[in-house]
Amino acid sequence: MLVNMFAEKLVRLLLNKKRVMPIKLKTSRRERIKMGIRKNLEGTSQRPRLSVFRSNKAIYAQIIDDSKGHTIASASSAELEKAKLNRETSKSVGKKVAEKAVASGVSEIVFDRNGYLYHGNVKALAEGAREGGLKF
Repeated sequence: MLVNMFAEKLVRLLLNKKRVMPIKLKTSRRERIKMGIRKNLEGTSQRPRLSVFRSNKAIYAQIIDDSKGHTIASASSAELEKAKLNRETSKSVGKKVAEKAVASGVSEIVFDRNGYLYHGNVKALAEGAREGGLKF
C-alpha cells in the first residue's frame, strides 16, 4: 500500500515536469520559417537555388543544384576579406557569386532567403546578384 502511494506521487511529479513550456529561441523560429519556404522551393539543373546564410560577422551565398546535390558556385564576405558586414559588402558578395555562376553557365536561379526577412543585407545580396547577371 505504501509502495503504491509512493509510485503515484512519483508519477504525478513526472507528469508535472512535462507541463513546463519549452523555451523558444530565435533560431528555432527561423528554422520553422525555413522549412515552410523550402517545401515550395527546389533547385534544378536549369534553375538552381541561391541560398543565403547570414551570421553576425559574415554573409554567405551558395548556388545549389538540389537534383544532383552539388554546389555550383559560392561566395562569402569572409572570402572577400571585408571587415564589416553591411549592405555594400552583401552587394559585392552577390556580384561575386553571380560572376562565378555565369562563368559556370547558370543564368536563371531560384532565390532562397533561408528564413531571413527580405530586407537589409539579404536584399542587398539579391540586388548584387541581379546586377551580376542572374535572373530570379
